[in-house]
Amino acid sequence: MAFWVGTSGWSYDHWDGVLYPPGTPPARRLAHYVAAFETVELNASFYRWPRPATFAGWRERLPDGFRMAVKAPRGLTHARRLRDPGVWVDRMAPGLAALGDRFAVLLVQLPPDLERDDGLLDAFLAALPPSVPVAVELRHASWQEEDVLALLAARRAAYVVMSGAHLPCVLRATAPFVYVRLHGPDAEHLYAGSYPAADLDWWAERFREWAAGGSDVYGYFNNDGAGNAVRDARELLRRLA
Repeated sequence: MAFWVGTSGWSYDHWDGVLYPPGTPPARRLAHYVAAFETVELNASFYRWPRPATFAGWRERLPDGFRMAVKAPRGLTHARRLRDPGVWVDRMAPGLAALGDRFAVLLVQLPPDLERDDGLLDAFLAALPPSVPVAVELRHASWQEEDVLALLAARRAAYVVMSGAHLPCVLRATAPFVYVRLHGPDAEHLYAGSYPAADLDWWAERFREWAAGGSDVYGYFNNDGAGNAVRDARELLRRLA
């Protein structure tokens, strides 16, 4: 069974004393992260797409077998809103290629106010190279329909299973892998709180079910405040061991 569990991002000041020894300089944080986890969701790429040389540097620093999911830039998802994606697809390609076998999945998080548009989504997915595994996080309620899930399945794109305040938790696999984002257990605020033991037990069972069906399962905790994501990811991995 292939489980890939980690956090969204790895460099946070408030993780001092949680994941890194107190006083660890930012340049050393990744080394401590890869000693604890075998996968990470790159979050910084959403705000500023890194140069290919930066991706190549991560390729050299990440150990064999490590997998990095990469979040698509907001210039594509929130500014262009997936329209005319070719410019961004061409810009992303050299970086993903430079990451090599450390690259896992391209995460595409759509803005919460982007309503359902099947043609728009299908055209975007068609513009991606077939060699790029992609997972799509659909936050507007209008997307939560069977026809949309069928569209994703036809393109072998993963529907992102979401856990978080005011987000639908739909347990569906539409690709050869499953992608889960855990945004925190708080019922009113995203990214807040730490998952209780019963919740982690429940998620561990879901991960096992998907893996038993032949899927690799990626799960990333995004409740980074107070180091909750680190502790929750460790606890989920302990249950899956």
